Amino acid sequence: MTVTDFLERWRLAENPFRGEEARSDAVFARMATLGSTGSPFIGKLATGKPVNGPMGVSPSDRTRNVSTDLPPVAAGPLAVTTGGTEVGAGFDAIGSASDGTVQRVDGAGLADRVASSGAPVAAGPEVIRAKTYADGGGAEGGGGTAGQPTPLRLFHSDFEKILGDLRRPASSVVFGEKGSGKTAIRMQLAERIDAFNIENPGARLWLIAYDDLNGVLDRLHERLGGKTPLDSLQKMRLVDHLDALLHAVTPRLVDIVLTPGATGVVALGPGERKPVKRLDAGGRRDLLLLQAVYDRPDQAPVRTLQLRRKLRIRPPSGVVWGAVMVSLAPLGVLAAFVWLWFFTPEGLSETNRNYAFMGLGGMYLLLTFKILVWDRLRLMRTSHRVRKQIRVVARRDISYARSLRQVRRSVRENANLPLSDSDESRYAMLERLKRTLRSFGFTGIVVVVDRVDEPTLVRGDPDRMKAVIWPLLNNKFLQQEGIGVKMLLPMELRHAVFRESSTFFQEARLDKQSFIEHLSWTGPMLYDLCESRMAACHIAGSGHPPTALLDLFAEDVTRQDLVDALDRVHQPRDAFKLMYRCLAEHCANVTRGQNEWRIPRHVLSQVVKHESERVQQVFRGIRPG
Repeated sequence: MTVTDFLERWRLAENPFRGEEARSDAVFARMATLGSTGSPFIGKLATGKPVNGPMGVSPSDRTRNVSTDLPPVAAGPLAVTTGGTEVGAGFDAIGSASDGTVQRVDGAGLADRVASSGAPVAAGPEVIRAKTYADGGGAEGGGGTAGQPTPLRLFHSDFEKILGDLRRPASSVVFGEKGSGKTAIRMQLAERIDAFNIENPGARLWLIAYDDLNGVLDRLHERLGGKTPLDSLQKMRLVDHLDALLHAVTPRLVDIVLTPGATGVVALGPGERKPVKRLDAGGRRDLLLLQAVYDRPDQAPVRTLQLRRKLRIRPPSGVVWGAVMVSLAPLGVLAAFVWLWFFTPEGLSETNRNYAFMGLGGMYLLLTFKILVWDRLRLMRTSHRVRKQIRVVARRDISYARSLRQVRRSVRENANLPLSDSDESRYAMLERLKRTLRSFGFTGIVVVVDRVDEPTLVRGDPDRMKAVIWPLLNNKFLQQEGIGVKMLLPMELRHAVFRESSTFFQEARLDKQSFIEHLSWTGPMLYDLCESRMAACHIAGSGHPPTALLDLFAEDVTRQDLVDALDRVHQPRDAFKLMYRCLAEHCANVTRGQNEWRIPRHVLSQVVKHESERVQQVFRGIRPG
């Protein structure tokens, strides 16, 4: 038997446990599209208890209540209906009801419950009508209707703590093992922020996915030229991260003004075609300065000129008068020469006339030298200092000089430019960025830091990760008003944190952040996650609700057996590997003609033993994941 045969038998469009990386996991993408808002379901249990958990129902409240008001039915295999839709034995019934109750029913042990309920049962298929998820849209308002099961979208129990109140973004520091779902949480954060932005068009959040550090670290290493990557990374500063964040946002803001409505440009909603009108005079100057310093290197000078004209900012007076003087001064010198030569005043000797010629020529040369050489050398010197400090952007001195030449001298005063390693000028730039974003309807910024162990120069080395991340653990940076930094960090950095001195903790003030020491998963949480993935892979229109995880296993395998097995592997990625191997082992040892569509207990036991050993070896670092 092939795994495909097995999946088709259980009406699964694809293997729910094949994906291990959220970014490329098709099943995770299915789960994302099943809910319209990505928000946890909020409702009431049948007991009247409010529900507001990661899945809408906490594990302790997910009862399998069955109505005892059972109608007589005809003979046949045991079935469950939700709003008129039949559900085969062993399947979880998930749907909608209009009475505000939340209940689930499955086929496991259902016959005994029916018999004990005292309900009249005819000699035919037993039909049970179960109250299911309320609110007309399933567990997450995903558009389901009464009688139409809607798969659940699962969130980690700490997700709400990590997310915080989006109206007042705050910082979180999370540590998790490989495969614990940090990248999935990052993607879920993005979905929730998208939903929040739709619901609050006048108070949106700008998301910065600070998860691909390859370009930043490569440019830093190239600039510093350390003998080893660690030598360069140990010289990384907080201001380097601030420059990288400003460089990540500024080009996209400039795109909004230069090419509103174009593909890939952030949409502003009503009035999108005239975004310049959203900016006051100060906001326009702020945006022009940000662009001159942090725009994309390839076309930054050209875009500075385009942006200045689009913002209707006059050219700097020094540039205008310099051009006028250089262009018109020769005409004045020529006119004076003609007048002195042909209309020499009485009493002016030839010698004095020649001195006058030389004086006029010298003044012109000095003026030209000042405008064309001296001023530009000063600007180049300033540009060189800017380039020297901004080490994560690959721009040359001449590129900075051509951009800064379009900015008024009063705006580009030394206090406004990043000319030293002081963080004050960067925080001033961040304030300009926040003011500009507010003009475009973004009242806050959320920065999500992830995948810090993946860059080529890091390669999972704890010392290199520490060199990159430690500058960010700064209380002033993490506690900025209107900016929330969500740091999803590898577990190796947690061990390094607890080896630090008290001075480090005083500077980082991790007690002020939403601090999660270990992103852990329990067996029941992993069980629910696996069921959610199976529901997402259910073939729509098959006339049956999603298959329960327990239905894949033999009758002597209980729900607690599966929960205990999943609890031994600890992480979602390892849970998927365990289930995938159960499917593969079973299908490899039976033929298609045997029609054995349930995984025996001994296969589960063997796989659990092997996977538990593998996980322990991974934790000890003696084998790859």
